[in-house]
Amino acid sequence: MTAQQLIAADLLLVVLSAAGWLGAGVAAAMRRGTLTRVAAAAAAVLTLARVGVVVALGGYGWWFVQEKVIVALPLVAVAAAALLISRAVGMMVIGVASAAGLLVGYPADVSDALLAVAVVAIASLLARRIVEPATPGAPSPGAPSPGAPSRGGASPVAVSVGIFPAGPASPDTESARGESAATESVGGESAGGESADTASAGGESTGPLKVGSMSLGGPVGGSRFLAGGVALAAVAAFAGVGLAFVPPPELDAGGGPVRTDGVSVPVTQLRGPDAPAPGGTVRRYDLAARQASVTLASGRQVSAWTYNGQVPGPALTATEGDLVEVRLTNVDIPDGVTLHWHGYDVANAEDGAPGVTQDAVLPGQEHLYRFLADQVGTYWYHTHQVSDLGVRLGLYGALIVRPATSAPGLDLTVPVHTLDGTVVIGLDDGVEARQVAPGTPVRLRLINTDSTPHRFTLAGTAFALAAVDGNDLRGPGELRETALSLAAGGRYDLTFTMPSGPVALLVDDDPGVGLRLAPAAEQLTVDTSGWPELDLTTYGTAAEPPLRGPFDRDFTLVLDRGFALVDGVPAYAQTINGRAFPKVPTQHVRLGDLVRLTVVNRSMETHPWHLHGHRVLVLAKDGRAVSGSPLWMDSVDVRPGEVWQLALRADNPGVWMNHCHNLAHADQGMSMHLAYEAVTTPFHGGHGG
Repeated sequence: MTAQQLIAADLLLVVLSAAGWLGAGVAAAMRRGTLTRVAAAAAAVLTLARVGVVVALGGYGWWFVQEKVIVALPLVAVAAAALLISRAVGMMVIGVASAAGLLVGYPADVSDALLAVAVVAIASLLARRIVEPATPGAPSPGAPSPGAPSRGGASPVAVSVGIFPAGPASPDTESARGESAATESVGGESAGGESADTASAGGESTGPLKVGSMSLGGPVGGSRFLAGGVALAAVAAFAGVGLAFVPPPELDAGGGPVRTDGVSVPVTQLRGPDAPAPGGTVRRYDLAARQASVTLASGRQVSAWTYNGQVPGPALTATEGDLVEVRLTNVDIPDGVTLHWHGYDVANAEDGAPGVTQDAVLPGQEHLYRFLADQVGTYWYHTHQVSDLGVRLGLYGALIVRPATSAPGLDLTVPVHTLDGTVVIGLDDGVEARQVAPGTPVRLRLINTDSTPHRFTLAGTAFALAAVDGNDLRGPGELRETALSLAAGGRYDLTFTMPSGPVALLVDDDPGVGLRLAPAAEQLTVDTSGWPELDLTTYGTAAEPPLRGPFDRDFTLVLDRGFALVDGVPAYAQTINGRAFPKVPTQHVRLGDLVRLTVVNRSMETHPWHLHGHRVLVLAKDGRAVSGSPLWMDSVDVRPGEVWQLALRADNPGVWMNHCHNLAHADQGMSMHLAYEAVTTPFHGGHGG
């Protein structure tokens, strides 16, 4: 099984085993012997199966099982001690302990363990209160009423559970064995269908377990049990909550040195050049952010947030060596806007990260961005202020930088976006058709501006995946009937020569959304849903890795969901190493460092990882080194259960955002900073959501 399948199996087994133990406890409390036996047996089998799954999952890395091994499973084992109180209480507590493991994420620490213990202790008290509301002098549940003769003269004996024997039977009990059994296993029914303990009551005991001649947890010890349980729960809860508020370290040095003294440089001084390269020119653009209504190709009207009244915003184009200047004005976007150049390694002050490299541009304000067009390829821009909402509503556009000598042919930019619930290419919410002559060289620049991946298929021709995230691949081979999964924020350049017949680009295998190219008015109908997906790490011609160890810094990012503070508010957050922004320690690097990032996804959601200001080289995926072309990316889809190893050269000083580009996840805490030594920010240090 894959890591993703094992993660899913573990979650399922947790839920089923918890339900089984709770159900067995309820059945025991209701004195339903057969049902108790069946539920308890099933729960025990499920618990053992979970142990096996955890062992198998551990083979994919300690990150996937750490909290299960040191907290969750030991907690279940300790909870079994509640069987010494009674079967019903014990099985209910085991069920709660099983479920409580879901509250503990990676990395489990003392605070997590204490809070889990507090939950189980409280559950024990509640279960005993519900199942055994004993008062001083009252008989324990399941005991015969005063004066009632016991069957065969036998004294009532607690039911033994599983591995806890009831001890040797008394002579009275031996004499009564032909009529009823004094002790029974988990189910507790006699062979004749009556209760072993109290046939006169017709039901099972839920009372204290008898071990030998000692009865544990009965009414005599009830007050001591209550006092001890309350004390344990209180101490564990207060200590766990207190430790949870201990601030984490501010920096993660990745095993490298840290210097905190000396002269520092504010990010505002890290500006782009003010002149083009020799032979280049200045490209000036004005973008006005405003609310507007846009019309889709179908005629449908959609309320949007726009740049210059259009969605997408105007395509910004330049030739290598040009200087790009963009003046942003906010007309009426209430929470403010910025411009972030996704995938483009601009100087830090031009990055458009509110709270880090600038303040958000509020209504009536403007901001000038300037950078050198020195990276050829397909990129895009978008707001980074309240970005989850802003990008969804339309604040994005394409950034295309072409080489000084461009190849002839058809060059199409294909930005795919979900606008008001409808997948569109530009503003086309159907199939865009173009007439293209046979023999024409074609380049399709695919841009995924959504927060989730899209699947692209190209039918009717062979093609090559020429570039990924603006970076040319080495020796891209011919592809046919192969699907391409494009990460949120990612870009693919597809190249082919137009054939004599029609060509169809489908989005998410939907024949009703995409692009049709044909020499004449022809249609191509094809089902691409069964096409296999390309593995980027094996595509193209191999070469020596451009970056290799030893590494100066080594960081691990474990992505998950869990309870954490997001901007000071408790939430079920998207977490990095168990913490949510802004409590995730900042990654600390020095100029020139060779850095390795290991990104682990423990969750059941895909996380497209995006570091501002840098390209990363993919070293390995799930422990397998890249065997195709060297693969440089800026948006890496880390699917559930996957482990990616990435490398980068720290060659662009600044304070950079490093976050999940599912922008809702970033807003829910999955964001952090990578900061260069001696670089500071005068801004508030937050992010734009």
